[in-house]
Amino acid sequence: MSLLLSLVAGAVFCYVIVYYGVFRGARCSSSVRLRGKTVIVTGSNTGVGKATALDLARRGARVILACRNKEKAETAAYDLRRESGNSQVVFMQLDLASFKSIRNFAETFLKTEPRLDLLINNAGVMGAGRTEDGFGAAFGVNHLGHFLLTNLLLERLQQCGPSRVVTVSALLHRLGNVDFPLLASKKDLVSGQSTWCNFQAYSSSKLCNVLFTRELANRLEGTGVTCYSLHPGVILTELCRSMSLWQQLLLLPFAKLFFLHPEGGSQTTLHCALQEGIEPLSGRYFSNCALQQVGARGRDDALAKKLWEVSERLTGLS
Repeated sequence: MSLLLSLVAGAVFCYVIVYYGVFRGARCSSSVRLRGKTVIVTGSNTGVGKATALDLARRGARVILACRNKEKAETAAYDLRRESGNSQVVFMQLDLASFKSIRNFAETFLKTEPRLDLLINNAGVMGAGRTEDGFGAAFGVNHLGHFLLTNLLLERLQQCGPSRVVTVSALLHRLGNVDFPLLASKKDLVSGQSTWCNFQAYSSSKLCNVLFTRELANRLEGTGVTCYSLHPGVILTELCRSMSLWQQLLLLPFAKLFFLHPEGGSQTTLHCALQEGIEPLSGRYFSNCALQQVGARGRDDALAKKLWEVSERLTGLS
């Protein structure tokens, strides 16, 4: 009996050490208020995006929930207004898998909203499929969609500076690669649709997020707009909703024990959005509310510049 108790106690101790030391993560310490500021958060009807929007609303910001699903986003906006006590939480429709939708969103926003102080590129997908414009889903939504959106809103961000662009990447960017010949022939960063290919496509799209932020910082130097990419932590969200049922069931027990909940997963995003004094670190990558080194490919300025130029052509910006 004593041996069993010792084993249980040891297991609990290990769980506490691993959870709080590895998974739980740090917390944003900023007390900045945002009254009079306008924020866009993509993919904010659920998960980390919704948690991020709630915190920003509680600070007094006007928060635009930029989401694809109208019903879910309007429900989320209602929840956020009620929980934050801030009536300035509104939904605007945005489908990052459609260049037409992105352009329509930007046009509507620029006509109706006089300010943009903070753009949070949070939305992300993992799984098979193609965007409306024929690109692989992960590359098309996670990178190209946010690339186009950010560029269409850059002038307003500059007018309202100091302002920030925060793009949610992932630690998995270290496993990513950008194969330009493959991209030219397949309109994707992978050649298949298997589970492994979907995982690789997601990792590569997160590398694109890091490279995009790096090149964006170079182009915006001296403008009053700074930008940051980040790893939010290992989070229990709907990101893997496109996984098969058996894959989700296999992942769920481990996820429940170790993964962050959305509120915890929003902390590094909030740090990059709000922390004072990090402006000299524009273009850099954060994790656990602290500056972190990116993988070798993520530090390649020539790769970042080429990806930018290719992305301009693919999105019709050049």
